Amino acid sequence: MIDLQERVSERKNFFNRLLLIHIFFTFLFVFIIFRTYTLQISSFSDYEIAALKNKTREMLVQPKRGIIYDRDGQIIVNNIPSYNLIIQPSFEMNLDLLFEDLGSYISFSDDEIKSTYENFKNKASLNRELVLKQGLTHEEIAKFEVRAHRYENVFIAERFSRQNLYPKLFSHSIGYTGSLNNEDLETILVDQSLQPKETVFNYSNGYIEGKTGIENIYDKSLRGKFGKRIYEVDATGKLLDLLNEIPSINGRDLKTSLDLESQKTAFIEMKERRGAVVAVELATGAIVTYLSSPSFSVNKIANGLSQNEFKKLISDKDKPFFDRAVQGRYSPASTIKPAIGLFGIENNIIDWDYTINDPGYFVIPEDNRIYRGWKKGGHGNINLNDAIIESSNTFFFSLAYDSDIEDLTEHLAKFGFGRNVCTDCFLPDNGLLPNPRWKMNTHNFGWFKGDTVNMGVGQGYLSATPIQLAYYSALLANKGSINKFSFVQGYSDPIKDTVKTNNIYASDWNKIHQSMIGVIDNPKGTAGRLKSLKDYKIAAKSGTVELVSTETKEDYKIIRENEGNRDHAIIIAFGPMPNPKYAVSVVIENGESGGSVAGPVAIAVMNTLVKND
Repeated sequence: MIDLQERVSERKNFFNRLLLIHIFFTFLFVFIIFRTYTLQISSFSDYEIAALKNKTREMLVQPKRGIIYDRDGQIIVNNIPSYNLIIQPSFEMNLDLLFEDLGSYISFSDDEIKSTYENFKNKASLNRELVLKQGLTHEEIAKFEVRAHRYENVFIAERFSRQNLYPKLFSHSIGYTGSLNNEDLETILVDQSLQPKETVFNYSNGYIEGKTGIENIYDKSLRGKFGKRIYEVDATGKLLDLLNEIPSINGRDLKTSLDLESQKTAFIEMKERRGAVVAVELATGAIVTYLSSPSFSVNKIANGLSQNEFKKLISDKDKPFFDRAVQGRYSPASTIKPAIGLFGIENNIIDWDYTINDPGYFVIPEDNRIYRGWKKGGHGNINLNDAIIESSNTFFFSLAYDSDIEDLTEHLAKFGFGRNVCTDCFLPDNGLLPNPRWKMNTHNFGWFKGDTVNMGVGQGYLSATPIQLAYYSALLANKGSINKFSFVQGYSDPIKDTVKTNNIYASDWNKIHQSMIGVIDNPKGTAGRLKSLKDYKIAAKSGTVELVSTETKEDYKIIRENEGNRDHAIIIAFGPMPNPKYAVSVVIENGESGGSVAGPVAIAVMNTLVKND
């Protein structure tokens, strides 16, 4: 007998299952319709863009760096075309046969051959060029061109290398370029709202940036802005057609204040001796001559230096990489005496009529310690004018003894000591302007009166860089006012420095100038040998930096047998007088005599600058 209640229950269950299936397929149908609508109508643009991106490849285009000129418009650094041998590996070719054929008249290094084999398949799959050899010689280019018809997919293309036309003259001032690391590259590209991508290079060395000197300081301006090329690619990433191009913007050309002719003179006169030459234009604070010696070839550094060559430069005892002009610390020696004299006048310790008897030495009353002058028997009765001309140590020992060290250091800071005096120099050193706090923190000793006495003649802890000495010379020449030094004018507003005083007048500056003119022109002047080297008046102050203290000349003769123990030669100068246009400083390590060794270099540079005006 059929159970009607059970049949009703089965029907109900069946109906429920059928309803569930119906609902499921209804939802499925709605979902399909919705997705179809989304894909083809509402999100069509987004997917179209995504699909387009999948079939296109964006590549960066490297800009060319700006050209660097001297102040007369002569090119110092340029982008020199070089020629690379390139293949299209996407076309079939036998590399073994290719190298065998090309190698009969073009030389390939093992690294060049190895690189070609390693990268061939990848470049071929992506339809990219592959460089076989960079920097072909004119002879290699000629030999290839007459045979070019034999190579369907081998060609020569122009690339650039960054070259300084005077690689040893401007090695420290202009500096050099080098390869970018990934972190620096990302920083540069982010600045243009770009991401690191495959790049079409204009330079044989790929990504480059300024590493030192002006190339580094003005790198952002010199390097320009990357462009873009958008290519159509297939599913494997192989380049097909060029769809769009945004040209790169080449870097800004840079006109510096450097003077090529005076730079040549400085280089010749220094004769690769260790030291530095800095000359500036007084009206603007423009650096016209800047040489650290010995130098090195920046082109070899920028465009490839063998490991052995690099090791040789690094281990060179003369340290050619060291920029002595802004990083070398030297005691200013007797060149400091005009500033010390002005300090005495400013603080009413002395005036121009004040005299002392110079017996050739000075004795500190507290401990009877003796500080000797350079002239045996001394200079007799002497005033400030004569003390500068004859370089009396005793006069300035006495003046420094009567000085307050805090006031003295504050005064010297006004002349550029102990601070950066250049707006665009690469890694400048501040030298050392010592005071009691510095000595206690550094040496754990208190300040002695003898330390102040030593500063009176530019010895002891006080040290300055050649560019600071040039700045000091320029302030003396301009009677207490000068623009902060720079290599490039007009790039930013000049920063003016003024020596603020209460008791120094125009007549005092004029008398300082006359005293410094007497250093060369007066019969008793310490640099009288320079008089015949010029036909106009120059104000100067020479100095000898003692490296080893000796009691007698006989002791020094023994010490000087080791060249490294010989005194440094130093001079500051400005002219032509009475209306000076240029100031210069010269330091020659272990040159011994400022007047007879450093002086001729300064005069030669000044002569070149004055002659070319």
